[in-house]
Order: sequence, then structure tokens, then C-alpha cells
Amino acid sequence: MKIPPSFQPKLLTVFREGYTRHQFIRDFTAGIIVAAVAIPLAIAFGIASGVTPEKGLITAIIAGFIGSALGGSRVQISGPTGAFVVVIFGVVSKFGIAGLTIATVVAGALVVVMGLVKLGGVIKFIPAPVITGFTSGIAVIIFSTQIKDFLGLQINTVPSEFVEKWGAYLGSIANINLYAAAIAALTCFVVIVGPKLTPRIPSPLIALLLTTVLVHLLHLDVDTIGSKFGLISGSLPAPVVPDLTYAAIKELIPSIITIAILIAVESLLSAVVADGMLGTKHRSNMELVAQGSANIFSGLFGGIPATGAIARTATNIKSGGQTPVAGIIHAITILIVLVSLGSYASMIPMATLAGLLVVVAYNMSEWRTFRSMLKAPKSDVVVLLATFLLTVLVDLTVAIEVGMILAAFLFMHRMATVTNVTMITNEFTDDAAADDITSIPLPANVQLYEINGPFFFGAAEKFSETIRQTGKYPKVLIVRMRNVPAIDATGIHVLHDLHKKLTAKGSTLILSELHSQPRHACESAGLLSRIGHVNVRETLNQALERTNELTVNR
Repeated sequence: MKIPPSFQPKLLTVFREGYTRHQFIRDFTAGIIVAAVAIPLAIAFGIASGVTPEKGLITAIIAGFIGSALGGSRVQISGPTGAFVVVIFGVVSKFGIAGLTIATVVAGALVVVMGLVKLGGVIKFIPAPVITGFTSGIAVIIFSTQIKDFLGLQINTVPSEFVEKWGAYLGSIANINLYAAAIAALTCFVVIVGPKLTPRIPSPLIALLLTTVLVHLLHLDVDTIGSKFGLISGSLPAPVVPDLTYAAIKELIPSIITIAILIAVESLLSAVVADGMLGTKHRSNMELVAQGSANIFSGLFGGIPATGAIARTATNIKSGGQTPVAGIIHAITILIVLVSLGSYASMIPMATLAGLLVVVAYNMSEWRTFRSMLKAPKSDVVVLLATFLLTVLVDLTVAIEVGMILAAFLFMHRMATVTNVTMITNEFTDDAAADDITSIPLPANVQLYEINGPFFFGAAEKFSETIRQTGKYPKVLIVRMRNVPAIDATGIHVLHDLHKKLTAKGSTLILSELHSQPRHACESAGLLSRIGHVNVRETLNQALERTNELTVNR
């Protein structure tokens, strides 16, 4: 069976086109550079998510390899990202590592299904206020979780709730570790300024090496990965299949859905950004299959959820990466580092990782986009603020659910607003019509209504109210639908209900100028058969002629 082009990995396409030595050299160099960026971030995201550092590295290796080998993008780099920190931390706190493994594997399977049923294009339509709201909210949460290590505060247990967490920080502010604060501040400075001074060397790597050497040469009293977590294992664990029971999955459903949505949305957004930078076009459905598969195997090997990482993907492109081989090289490089130098990672200061994540949070906050959206229509502002505040103060899962529901209701309200229903009297003209309708008078016992806009349930109620306001039913009622591009089940139900009431009073309903979608929907629902195809006319002129036939016969 031939695989459709939309479900073929880009790696296969690259090899079919002819992969050259020159391309490999560029991909090899880019892969090494991206790995240098990914290693400190993978460790930092692992710790921030409430798991061990090596789980972040394992995720970068497994997801990075599979995401590139199967991906629908030429240059996408997959791995752990800040978007998952909040969700993972919540799952681990409530259900433990076993629960996280189940959530990761099942969410990955769900994303694979999304790709197979071709939802890649649909997911892009998640409203921008929802995406910006929860992305900015996650950035605030990541920032707030790093204050303890950034300032070296000695707090045994940091509260999970946002307000209580900051209360604990303020209560311990007098005990700042100046060495830790200085190391964290230096990390931020190097990461921000580094690209301008040494554009070829990843600034996160420079910050990590510089601060680690300083801490150990000067014997600074600063917490390190080793003092917090012990030595990092220098090997990949054997895959373990989780206990996928119905009861376990049922408990984790909200988290699974949230993780799956984040995998899909973040991956496709990153792929779109890559397309813009490289001038290519990704295969969205194949990308979902790849990212879903990457998460399944990440979970099996003890990793955490992963997705396409915009910053690492951009670094790949800027470093010369042109094909998925760069992503594969990046994963292999991290594996080599884990096996050969994993024990040295225990020397990295916690303040360094906190500084890295503070910069990540700042870049992730999209504060300029957030600020500009505050000038958008009020409905969008409501969705933005609701999603943001719920993310920060309540829960990311609740934030996404409420944000999507609010956006859906506001969209329906807008659709109802743009749709209008007009009752036309016997004195009318129609300059836009192709046929001359003024030559046929509208009898006194005939009513003509015109619907303009989508005939969804919000507009359907408006139509019903307009009919009720007339107070009586005519002998013939014409509904002109030339400006109705689409109709839903509620609109069909309203027309059906109107037909029944008119029939009971010995009156007739005539539909005029149906477009393809309304005609097909009404035909499938059996409405046109009930009304009678003779009363469904292609033009208003024909509808008026049919009206005359009915009124003359009566």
C-alpha cells in the first residue's frame, strides 16, 4: 500500500531528493550546537517539573531522535519545554512518576490518533487569546518556581499555590544567599548578552560552564545538582510498559488531554515558525504522528512529555541545519554526553539552572503580544485574562477548558451578531439580484424573509423571534437564503418547526436560493423532502412564481 505524501516523514523525502555530503556537514554542525543548547535546558526543565535531571536528558534523547526521524518538518527539534512544567509538576505531585508515565504514553497515543484522522489543520485554529493567555501564565508560574533557587532561599517545603508560594518567599527574603543570587544573575547576563558577543557558541552552554567552574574554584556555598539529587546516571534505562488500567487512565484524563493539546499546539506552532524562517512547508498530520510517537517512547523510557521546541528549532536553522538529520545528530550528541560526562553534571549549581529558566520564562511570556491583545475587542480580552489568571491562580487544565469554552461562546455570539433577518414588504427592489423580481408583485397574504449570514443556533433564535413578532402566519412564507453560506442542526430544526406550524394552518413554506452546504444539510436531514422539492427554488423569481401558483389555486 502506497503511503500518501502527507504521511511520509520528511527524512524519507530528503533521502529521495538526494542527501549530499555538504548537507551532512551542515546538519552535523547544527546538531552539535543545538545539543549544547538543549543539554542545560533539558536538565533545568526536568528539575523544574519535579523529576530528576536525567529524565529531562532522556526526554531530549528519545523525543529528539524520534521526532526528527518521523517528523513532518525538516528542521523541528523536539524535547522537553517550559509549556509542560506546570502540568508535569501537578501530575507528579498527585499521581507520582507512575502516573506521569501513563499520562505521557496515553497523551502520545492520542496525538498519534489526531494526526491519523487529519486534525493537523484544525488544531491551528485554537484562538490566539487562549494560546497567549496560558503561555504567559505558564511563564509567570515558571518564574515563580525558580525564586527559591535563584535567591538561594532556605525553604524546606515551597507551597504549590501561587499566592502562598510568594508569601513563603517574602517570609524568607531576609535569608538570601548572595552567592546564589550572584551566580543566577550572572547566568541571566551571559545568556542574554552572549549571542551578541559570541554568536557561534550557545550562550546557555557558556553560562553553565562559567558558573560551574566559578562555584567550584571559589568554593562558593551554593546548592548543586549533586547536593540536591546525587549523581546523574550515565545510561539510558530499559523501557518499561506502564500499567495502563482503565481506573488509572480515568483519573488522569484531564491531565492527558491537556498534555496532548500542548504537544499538538506547541509542535505545530514551532513547525509554522520554522517554515517562515526556512521557506518550507511542513506536513502537519505527519508531525502529529511523530510527536505522539516521540511521547509514547519517552514515557516508556522514563522520560517526560516533549514537543517541538521553538527556540531550539530556531537555533538549528540559524546554525545551518537543513534536514531532520540535524535533529538526529542532536539526540545522539546528548546521549554521548549523558554516557561519558553525566557524572559531571552533578556539579552544576542550582542557581545556574534557575537563571536559565528565568530567561526562558521571560522569552516565553510574550509580554509584548499580551500587551497588544489588551487593545483587542473586549471579548478577546476577556478570554485572554480569564485564561491567564486561571493558569496562574487555579490550574492549567481548567484554564484551557474555560478559555476554549469562553472563546467558543463568544464566537457563536459574534456569528449571531453578524447574521440578520429582514422581513421584506410588497414594495421592494433588489439591485443585487440577477433576476428582475420587481415585475412580480408580492401578494398581501405572502411574507418574504431574507437571512444574511450563517444560520447557526444563535441566528436561528433571532429568526424565530422575527417570525413571532409578526403575530400571524401568511398563506405563503418565503425564506430567501442567498446570503446563507452555512446552516447547522438548530437552523434546520427551526425551519422544520416553521414548516410544521405553517402546514397545520394550511400554509406553505418556500425556500429560495440555497447554497451547496445548506442544500446538502437540509437534504440529508430530510427537510427538503418534507417541504416538497417543488417549494425549493433556485431563484427568487421562481419562488414568487410558485407563490402565485399557490395563491391563485386557493
